[in-house]
Amino acid sequence: MKLEPNKKLDIKELLKDLDKYEPKRRGWHWRDGKNEPRKIGDFEYHETSESLKKSVPLPGSRGFGYIDPQPDCVITTEIASGRFEDDIRRMRMAAWHGADHIMVIRTAGQSHIDSLLEGTNQGIGGIMVTRKQVRASRKACDLIEEEVGRPINFHSYISGVAGPDIAVMFAEEGINGAHQDPQYNVLYRNVNMVRSFCDACEAKKIMAWADILQIDGAHNANATAMQAWKVMPELMVQHAINSMFSRKVGIKPENIALSTVPPTAPPAPCMRLDLPYAVALRDLFREYKMRAQQNTKYMESDTREAAVTHTMNMMISRLTSADIQSTITPDEGRNVPWHYNNIAGVMTAKQSLTGMDGLREMVKLDREGPLGKDVRELKERAILFMEEMLEVGGFFKAVQEGFFIDSGKYPERNGDGIAREIEGGIGYGFVYERDEDYFAPVSVHYGYNNIPKQFKKASDAIGGDTFEDRSKIVYIDELDENDNVNKRLEESEKYYDTNLVKPEVEWRADGTVLLSIFLPLDERTAEFAAIKCGEKMGLDDVTVVHKQCMHPSEGTYVELKGKVNFDIDVTELVIPEKVEVLSQAEIRKDIQDKPIFVVAATVGQDEHSVGMKETLDIKHGGIEGFGIKYEYLGTSCPVEKLVDAAIETKADAILISTIITHDDVHVKNMKKINDLCIEKGIRDKVMIVCGGTQVNNEIATEAGLDAGFGRGSHGIDVASFLVKKRREMNK
Repeated sequence: MKLEPNKKLDIKELLKDLDKYEPKRRGWHWRDGKNEPRKIGDFEYHETSESLKKSVPLPGSRGFGYIDPQPDCVITTEIASGRFEDDIRRMRMAAWHGADHIMVIRTAGQSHIDSLLEGTNQGIGGIMVTRKQVRASRKACDLIEEEVGRPINFHSYISGVAGPDIAVMFAEEGINGAHQDPQYNVLYRNVNMVRSFCDACEAKKIMAWADILQIDGAHNANATAMQAWKVMPELMVQHAINSMFSRKVGIKPENIALSTVPPTAPPAPCMRLDLPYAVALRDLFREYKMRAQQNTKYMESDTREAAVTHTMNMMISRLTSADIQSTITPDEGRNVPWHYNNIAGVMTAKQSLTGMDGLREMVKLDREGPLGKDVRELKERAILFMEEMLEVGGFFKAVQEGFFIDSGKYPERNGDGIAREIEGGIGYGFVYERDEDYFAPVSVHYGYNNIPKQFKKASDAIGGDTFEDRSKIVYIDELDENDNVNKRLEESEKYYDTNLVKPEVEWRADGTVLLSIFLPLDERTAEFAAIKCGEKMGLDDVTVVHKQCMHPSEGTYVELKGKVNFDIDVTELVIPEKVEVLSQAEIRKDIQDKPIFVVAATVGQDEHSVGMKETLDIKHGGIEGFGIKYEYLGTSCPVEKLVDAAIETKADAILISTIITHDDVHVKNMKKINDLCIEKGIRDKVMIVCGGTQVNNEIATEAGLDAGFGRGSHGIDVASFLVKKRREMNK
């Protein structure tokens, strides 16, 4: 199976022969070509990695020859649709936009389930960790990385009481990165402390064998504490505990990553608080990797706000050399994991990091001023926290006494920390000391193992375990006849490889659309008025996903989602032929060799000028920038005057703009200028082009003109047309 850019990923084909599939590689992959100066387009870059073979560049790349520089750090996208078959499609989209760390939210991977699940059941807020789903996703990543030309890191969770079981399956199935932090289990999932750390020993040992990058979960402290900006010293202690614990178990330092989250967000003075914390982390944990993530605690449903905070966070990432840049979206506030929000987060990261290329060469951190003082204070507080923890008897005792997630800035305590009992929690009482003759016939195992003398290694006893002999892996397909991928594909069969299509934001043909509405009402009234608007438009299941007051009485902006109950047959669509636009260089060369002169005006009784001026002026990327000379006759210009001006100046083209459409006056003016040029005997010598919000090429050509340009048209579109049309006329 091979992906083709112009063909959808075939989920049914992907699922074939999964029982025989083997991952093509294991282990984490950092981007290639880092720290190498490279020239891309007209620019030299200092902090990029190798370019992709296939990608979608940023929208603004249009002005730079559609270049698509790739930042030096890994970029994450987190997916949580609940259906792995739709996760896979989104993975492909994200990879084309620059993501190479695909992190799928998995409910069982951080759960209280003390075993592996099987099948492909649908999840809520993420999918279940099952072998089939993981294997299908890794297989898709193998195909996607071949398509884009860069290895894709696939990631999930190894936590909860199923930790070691999940770790084994991940190692077998080629998972590249995983969250694993026993403190997370204790503090946030109430897994018994002893059980959590014992499970973590085995899980981390297996991760070390599989070269899986470990990301910890310390950032959850400042996403949970009442006043997140006060728990920074504790965060550093949590990072230290898990990092050293992982090293003792056997994970290489370069495979240990700290999950760092800025403690604040605007309107707090976040840069003054967050930057010292990031610098202090780099000072204390130089041997490890840094994975920077936006703080979801302060994330609301406003995508604009999230993007701004995300960008500010990435300035810190650039200044402190983050190795992985995570991209969180406002989906938590909206409760819908949109396809687009995932991609938008990746684009924001790529745009910001590329834009700040070389920033550290020009901007140095001033450690002599307030920054240095704050960094030192944070490190001192963290060390004092660690010392007190040891004094009371260690991590378990400290948790029992509520040291952690206390919103007081250490050594202050507010008494609102999370306290757990050493002899309590999920899994308590299920840890047993190994007997003297304990023997586990596996190749990767933590702790005491009484291997019989006749074997060189423990797994010899069974002729090799599943890490050594994949044929011993038991692959289970489906267990639930109603909740499985085959059933879901069957239900949406009419939208696979057919002419029918339906809008979607999350799952294939879910029918969901997003509407933006402004209402001159107070926020509460606007919310329900917006729902009524959606219902009157024929939408089902209308829900407000975002609302924002513009003024208490003057108006409210509302975004709502709803479902459409119709399909579109693409064979019935009338799609005009796409006009290929010449490159800027080719246009300039043609006009330099043979100049073009145009006369332009807004015709009839039309007083608008903005669109025309943007098409003409060099400042707005107009045709002047390509070397085309023009004479602008202003607004409300009579058609006769414009044609006479074209004759007097021997113009190559006439450009008119029109917006007014009552009584089809825009069409009448187009026909009038065409007829007048014929009457004056210049029609075969002059090109006539019209633009306007209600104009399109069909309307213009039916009126006798050479071309029409509507909304979204730019100067380069007009310049390209003029060059190509002149070539055609001169044949």
